[in-house]
Amino acid sequence: MRGRSQPELRPAPIQEAQPDAGDLIAPHGRVTPARVRVLQALLAAPSALSHQDLERLLGGEIDRVTLYRVLDWLLAKGLAHRLAGDDRLWRFSANRQTSMGHEHAHFHCRRCGRWYCLEAPKPVYTLSLPAGFRAEQDELTLRGLCSACSA
Repeated sequence: MRGRSQPELRPAPIQEAQPDAGDLIAPHGRVTPARVRVLQALLAAPSALSHQDLERLLGGEIDRVTLYRVLDWLLAKGLAHRLAGDDRLWRFSANRQTSMGHEHAHFHCRRCGRWYCLEAPKPVYTLSLPAGFRAEQDELTLRGLCSACSA
């Protein structure tokens, strides 16, 4: 991001046991070191991470092309989801339970730039579509200040 300092990347405080990345990957395909490492990083992240954030966090353990491929694979298998930021960068977050999928809202802090998954049940709202239209996906993003920035 130009002109804005990058947020410090730290693992999320452990509040409950994190799901094992290998156990989440196994039902969907080969459990490779790269897939496990990337999913572990997403599971431990306090907020959604960009490709560049993941590169920095992993410290060169995985090359750029492999990282793109792993992220694409995690998305295709429903183990992660991505968010489009105003800066046109994708940010990635783990789906902690594959049954949850991507049926939740997001919060974007305008000051620090972090993205958060709101782990509540899928928001309920009524929307009327014109005749013949069929919705296949929805997205809800709230924008404002996170608790640290609003203090």
